[in-house]
Amino acid sequence: MQEHVVIVGNGIAGITAARHIRRLSDKKITVISGENKYFFSRTALMYVYMGHMKWEHLEPYEDWFWEKNRIELKEAFVEKIEIHSKTLILDGGEKMAFDKLILATGSVPRKLGWEGQDLNGVQGLVSKQDLELLEENTRNCRHATIVGGGLIGIELAEMLHTRNIPVTMLIREDSFWRNVLPKQDAEFISRHIESHGIELQYNTELESISGKKKVEAVKTKNEEQIKTDIVGLTMGVQPNISILKDSEIETDVGILVDPLLKTNIQDIFAIGDCAQHREPAVGRQPIEAVWYTARMMGETVAQTICGNPFKYNPGNWFNSAKFFEIEYQTYGRVSANPLENEQHLHWEHRDGKKAVTIAFEKDSGRFLGINTYGIRMKHEVFDRWLTEDRPIEYVLKHFREANFDPEFYDRYHKEILSSFRNELLKTQN
Repeated sequence: MQEHVVIVGNGIAGITAARHIRRLSDKKITVISGENKYFFSRTALMYVYMGHMKWEHLEPYEDWFWEKNRIELKEAFVEKIEIHSKTLILDGGEKMAFDKLILATGSVPRKLGWEGQDLNGVQGLVSKQDLELLEENTRNCRHATIVGGGLIGIELAEMLHTRNIPVTMLIREDSFWRNVLPKQDAEFISRHIESHGIELQYNTELESISGKKKVEAVKTKNEEQIKTDIVGLTMGVQPNISILKDSEIETDVGILVDPLLKTNIQDIFAIGDCAQHREPAVGRQPIEAVWYTARMMGETVAQTICGNPFKYNPGNWFNSAKFFEIEYQTYGRVSANPLENEQHLHWEHRDGKKAVTIAFEKDSGRFLGINTYGIRMKHEVFDRWLTEDRPIEYVLKHFREANFDPEFYDRYHKEILSSFRNELLKTQN
């Protein structure tokens, strides 16, 4: 009898798993999602709101793709998992049996129990439904307050800014994304965001949200009242695991998995934002809600399900984002607060739109990582240098090899190297 693999969630993790299982086998595959029938690019949601793209542009595969590849799509929400009978209970009471189950349920905005957090006009920005709600909430909007200074927060700020909606961001730290970026980097990005007219209130936390049925104001822990029409909750995300309530699948913050992405229950796996690794790789976090790790987990679990047990290995950390027009890339480890044996070299261009920070070990000189802003660099070059444990002198000598932009060589290369070498000399003397 044909084995039935059911995947709950049609984000990048779930769909990658489906595609690779089909490539490797003839198993029956069903993907269940109540958010949207077809897979779409979640990272591009903002461009629909800003008018740069239409919704259909977010769907990378034509509708015929799924039937051709024999991937059945079921538009529904899962309400319960019956472990022993290997059955899913869908909304409306429909049941679906499975032989193997992959949970790729993604994440939801974090809520910290604030008074008024469930009022109309309070929302996150993760799903298609969030985008539709934002359209509704920003009609006749005179002011928006964003709680949190992360990547979703700055996306939301840019979206609202394109519609001329004044934005105040409540930042818990002394500069933007300071819990992730080194001080000089965070201050550099803060200045850039403020140059676009976004108000950043530092060292400020949300106390409560007030209103009758709809939000009318927020109160900070500094006792300030801010009149506002919408509150964006962007204090990060957390695994979407509500369907596992009262199940025997072990969870912590997320769904606990081993290196093969197996849960504690036979034939049930978890991948993507909802998965929490019991044994994370060295230097990696147990939960990493990042597009490329979700894709890698999808590829990994497909191998195991198709009879080729394969351990998840994310390799060197990297990520990318955008702060208005400044593109950000990071490779390896650049600590927000450098460890005792970690030194940083930092360069900024006078136009305020380009910067580079490099981290390395003081004693050995080993290259640890790099943050770049406004300058595109080649992933494969930095990945190779990190894997080869190259020293900082080697990185500086060969820095030219990592650049995409030919004009960069003449315009900034010498200035950056000169700045870095001067910093090195100061610390060595």
